[in-house]
Amino acid sequence: MDEEGNELRDEKSLYLQQHADNPVNWYPWCDEAFEKAKEEDIPIFLSIGYSSCHWCHVMAHESFEDEEVAQLMNETFVSIKVDKEERPEINKYYMDVARRMSRQSGWPLTIMMTPERKPFFAATYIPKRTRGERVGLVELTKKVKDLWENDRGGLIETGENVLDSIKRDGMEPGDGLKEEDMDSAYRNFKRNFDKKAGGFGISPKFPSPQNLLFLMRYWARSGEERSLEMVKETLDSMRKGGIHDHLGSGFHRYSTDRHWKLPHFEKMLYDQAMLGLAYTEGYQATGDKKYVETVEDIMGYVLSRLSDGQAFYSAEDADVEDVEGGYYTWTVEEIKDTLEEDPSLLLDTFNVKEEGNFEEESSGELTGKNVLFRDKSYQDIASAHDLSKEELKEKMNELEEKLLEERKERERPARDNKILTDWNGLIIKSLAKAGFVLNEERYVQAAEDAADFLLKNMVYEGNKLYHSYIEGEASVEGNLDDYSFFIAGLLELYQTTFQTEYMRRALELTDTMLEDFWDDEKGGFYFTSERGVVPSRKKEVRDGPYPSGNSMSFLVLATLYKMSGDEEYREKAEGLQKAFCNQVSSMGSEHAMFLSAFDLFISPGPEIVLVGERDGERLDEMKDVLRSIYLPKKVILFKDVLEPAITDIAPFTEDMESENGATTAYVCQDFACKEPITDVEEFERALSEKR
Repeated sequence: MDEEGNELRDEKSLYLQQHADNPVNWYPWCDEAFEKAKEEDIPIFLSIGYSSCHWCHVMAHESFEDEEVAQLMNETFVSIKVDKEERPEINKYYMDVARRMSRQSGWPLTIMMTPERKPFFAATYIPKRTRGERVGLVELTKKVKDLWENDRGGLIETGENVLDSIKRDGMEPGDGLKEEDMDSAYRNFKRNFDKKAGGFGISPKFPSPQNLLFLMRYWARSGEERSLEMVKETLDSMRKGGIHDHLGSGFHRYSTDRHWKLPHFEKMLYDQAMLGLAYTEGYQATGDKKYVETVEDIMGYVLSRLSDGQAFYSAEDADVEDVEGGYYTWTVEEIKDTLEEDPSLLLDTFNVKEEGNFEEESSGELTGKNVLFRDKSYQDIASAHDLSKEELKEKMNELEEKLLEERKERERPARDNKILTDWNGLIIKSLAKAGFVLNEERYVQAAEDAADFLLKNMVYEGNKLYHSYIEGEASVEGNLDDYSFFIAGLLELYQTTFQTEYMRRALELTDTMLEDFWDDEKGGFYFTSERGVVPSRKKEVRDGPYPSGNSMSFLVLATLYKMSGDEEYREKAEGLQKAFCNQVSSMGSEHAMFLSAFDLFISPGPEIVLVGERDGERLDEMKDVLRSIYLPKKVILFKDVLEPAITDIAPFTEDMESENGATTAYVCQDFACKEPITDVEEFERALSEKR
């Protein structure tokens, strides 16, 4: 390593730059690193993380910045650093390795492997020195060096066994899903629902908005009220909890406790996108306007903190100056000094304690700091302070604004300036839906700007996608998530703006997705194309913090079939659900988005076609009707009588005409349409029958 740092010094990823001055001689993932390991006959130390990861920072400070550890690592390994968000294909592959070898998952992810990429050790966070049963990096490195020199055959055999097990993924096609699989998933959600705090399981609690989207669809399908009640209780608990940034807006990544009070503080673009969808649909399903406030809160954060004016950055960090949550937490004295008045109302509302309410995660000890969260209703707090509910809200707005202004004086958590195609696809979908439902042009324009940015900067060689864009440079071949999420965003944007170009580009990208990722033998999509860098191609269908690429691809194909009537999309959607039906039916609650797509796929319509001019009579009124009714399985097409380009995409619309020059609605089911409608009230009645 030279005086200017290690081999990461020219990398643009914020996470890699955070390690560019380490005494560890890091390499990015590159052929040079693997060739060096072969030439020197030493193993690879692969470390995967991301810039806003708290425990990644902890391991870096304890070990990778330590001269003793660095010397041992440099003597023993060729060390490679990977940003999981920049290279998701590497992360997903080696996370699978870790689960198979150690039953651990999370970040930082540590993999040790041969120069031929055969893994023999996997772990997550490793302390510098051994603590109890958790082996330390110093001792581990010495042990690996000894095994490499004296028992290499055992290490190689371990690696070969792991690689063989990955190749035998066990995913065999079946006969297809059944409606009962949705019933089974609902029952599982019901069993695991936390009646005290909302959400599923005990702790840690992840938002997992795709679960809520499925439950709303299940309610719409079955009329099962408990399904919607679970959604409302979860949405209510999250918006009151500490996982929600009550001062600066947006949501943190997850809660370490069951009550949503104590978060891991990083803020991820994908969480804002998926929660935006859940709260928008929650408003449509319930009519509860507090969910509108939450959507506005989320989108306000995204537009103010994660936007570059066109597309959207990936995340904000959890730590400031090595202190997790330091930007977001408060002592009682800090609050008193800021407010310069009786703080009791704010302290009571947000559960602020002298001893603190925020515990250090590893020790469980109170830190003296407080996370702001509510566990009482505004009505109860107002009564306790002899205020009306309206007076309380007005007063709290004043107090919160003072705290926010004081917080702005603190050092802000680092923002990761990667622009990722997949996560931007999610926020495009979320902004477009929120913009339509709330009739908020600002959100629609932001979605259009981001879509136009991606189409201009992330598409190459016709219709292939790049994955990552940093400081003016697009790189890394796109993966299944990039295609399916962006296509889903474009389809949502078309149904909001009726700009046919977005639909056309979605079709072109779908063609590429089918060409590069579809498995002709067993069906379903691989995560990478044949040009990928990992030892073998994988298929994923289980949802994580956001939906899997195959789940979103299923949604895309089902939507495209209903919008176009093209049998190829129906056949591919049928093949996709058969490819994964055995996995999905065995644990439906882990495949919520896939089941939502299945619900759309098997449901008859409604396909809604509006025919007229863009500024035509009653078009806005009909759009208002569509905003007001929760119809999660609808698709919307607009046929512009002055430029009917949509007929090339959806031939079943060819004979549809505008009646008497007014906007005319056709409500169809399996492409069989009822009589044309020009009366707005009649249109509303026709859609209400589809609830």
